[in-house]
Amino acid sequence: MHSSKRTMVIINVFGGIAVLGSYAHGILTTPEAGAVLWGGVPETLRPLYTNSMLSATAGYFAFTGFLLFAVNADRDRIAGRYGFGLINTLYAVILIASALWMPLTLATVSSGSEALWIATRAVLAATAMGTLGLLGSVLLLDRRTPRLGYVLAVIGLLAFATQTVALDALVWPAYFRG
Repeated sequence: MHSSKRTMVIINVFGGIAVLGSYAHGILTTPEAGAVLWGGVPETLRPLYTNSMLSATAGYFAFTGFLLFAVNADRDRIAGRYGFGLINTLYAVILIASALWMPLTLATVSSGSEALWIATRAVLAATAMGTLGLLGSVLLLDRRTPRLGYVLAVIGLLAFATQTVALDALVWPAYFRG
């Protein structure tokens, strides 16, 4: 396996553990976390979030699989210029920021700190920007084969972006009240 692909796997394994671990820790140490984390998101929007989370998860596996198995880390370029290191950087941004969201949100609620609220918004924005960067990278790949894999990767990224950009970075903060 190419060293850049090994790095991608390592980022995803440790980043995924960090994200899931931060969620587990938040839920286990804050009994009211479920209610608190919804903030003021209306009940009518919550099923949209649930469905989007499932689609985003499936999409994550689709685009990650494409990048891991279909993209040649030595030859394939993004916009004729950037290599696979950009992909790894974007994954790291997304996963680090995602791992920080729940602890920051719960700390914001318990302290009422404006600085923590700004930090919470910043990690949501970082996740959104990383997602848009990945979407742009896949759209600008010089080689887009196999075709079905590429199409599924783009659809997966659009599902992931719906969650991380639209719902998490834009809608949730508009309703949140800690």
